[in-house]
Amino acid sequence: MDEELERLRVKRMKEIKQRILSSPSDSAGILILTQENFQSVIRENPNLIIDFWAPWCGPCRMLSPVIEQLATDYAGRIRFAKCNTDENQQMAYQLGISAIPSLFFFQNGTVIHKVSGALPKEHLDMQIKTVYSI
Repeated sequence: MDEELERLRVKRMKEIKQRILSSPSDSAGILILTQENFQSVIRENPNLIIDFWAPWCGPCRMLSPVIEQLATDYAGRIRFAKCNTDENQQMAYQLGISAIPSLFFFQNGTVIHKVSGALPKEHLDMQIKTVYSI
């Protein structure tokens, strides 16, 4: 039984990773952020929320569908991006990320708010409306 659960877990993790890495932008319009494109992404998106995560992080995986839903809800007003901290360790260090998941809210290239932890959609929605005065 444990072997079967582990096999299913590994399969599901591969599917999630493939979906996230399949393109620079997924079906919800979420950008994939890297050290190389960071500056251009924050410059080109005046209202931007970046989800800093890692594949092994359970709370990060729980937050992922919430981010996808919020990206759909705020399409055209706020852009969302995901950054894998395992693959972009230097950027995570430069931004002082000590816990994941961490959400950084940017406006015109400046961090205006930060949130850590897998918060419920309703809580994040309220923070987005407050921070961006929507």
